[in-house]
Amino acid sequence: MAKTSTAKKFTLTAASAAVLGVMSLGAQADQTDIDFGGYVKLDMLVSDYADGQAPASANIGRQQYIPSITPVGGEGDDLTTDFHARQSRFFLTSKTELDNGETLTGHIEMDFQLTPDGDERISNSYNPRLRQAFLKYGKWTFGQTWSNFQDLNVLAESVDFIGITDGIIFVRQAQIRYTSGGFSASIENPETTVTETRTGGVAAPGGRIVSSDGFVPDVTFKYTGKTDNLTWQASALLRQLAYDVPQTGDDETTFGYGVSLGAKYTFGMDDIRASITTGSGLGRYLGLNTWNGAYIDSNGELEAIDSTGVSFAYRHFWTEKLRSNVVYSRGWADNDEELLASVNPATYTEYTQRLAFNLMYSPASNLTFGAEISQANRETEANVDGDLNRLQLMAMYKF
Repeated sequence: MAKTSTAKKFTLTAASAAVLGVMSLGAQADQTDIDFGGYVKLDMLVSDYADGQAPASANIGRQQYIPSITPVGGEGDDLTTDFHARQSRFFLTSKTELDNGETLTGHIEMDFQLTPDGDERISNSYNPRLRQAFLKYGKWTFGQTWSNFQDLNVLAESVDFIGITDGIIFVRQAQIRYTSGGFSASIENPETTVTETRTGGVAAPGGRIVSSDGFVPDVTFKYTGKTDNLTWQASALLRQLAYDVPQTGDDETTFGYGVSLGAKYTFGMDDIRASITTGSGLGRYLGLNTWNGAYIDSNGELEAIDSTGVSFAYRHFWTEKLRSNVVYSRGWADNDEELLASVNPATYTEYTQRLAFNLMYSPASNLTFGAEISQANRETEANVDGDLNRLQLMAMYKF
């Protein structure tokens, strides 16, 4: 579930501040609202890896759908069952009305997904991880939050953590953002992922290099429009892909860009959500980094990788408490022949896709039970493919 839940609100008064010993709040204590909320979620997954061995139990792909790790080309099925509560989330939001009439907002959000520590043998203990931490003042946002390039409105209601993973932008990172009406622009943390093509390089041919050599921030622009039933968004990304080659000491760079269009149309209680994203050097922005931003060509220079993604979701309410979602997403790359000549095409991904159907029942506004069936497919450049069939159940309480 990608969206933040609603929260109980309470106001810090001068009296409560005194009780807590927070004397420094002074006269502004009664102007600060604190929201604390989140959700508790249990996930139960039964997965059929139809064409290869399942990932290890600690692998993130056992907790949620990750397009790039669906096994391909194997023999026989591998069935797994996993129960976890790692998506449970909590957040704290503070809003203060300042003397100059502006509102100062701070937000911190954490969950337990993706953290490497913990195991399933005894206590199933996991460390919290930082999802968001930002402040807003006037038209400015500073901190870690969703990329301005991303469209949150197209995220489908799903039992899986994301649902339409293959074909959408999904990135949170540190940034500085300016917003005025429907327009927003940002500079965001740069990070380049590169496909190794050389024997004896930093990684094996076809492997991923995370360069950490970015100097120029990623730049995004977005416009969001709204009519009675339609919300839409157009966004653009400009970025420099950079890698300091250790063997030569050369600082290699190339240009990357992306454009995205998304929309949500509501009719009655139902809605349709769709998006398309394409670009060169998108890399980590699309499909949870199924493809890298660039590869090293025969001259030792960076060449951007072209990729595209699409998503579609339809939500139908059977009653006020019972609803269904049909979701589909697909992502693919136009991999150069020079790149494919240097890697193993039997393992290098050409496209991934996922189709899912779920049923959600909310007996109360803050309690939801869900069931979802899905089939995901990954195909490589050698036309070797594999399927992941999954049944996922959930129980979630928002607070």
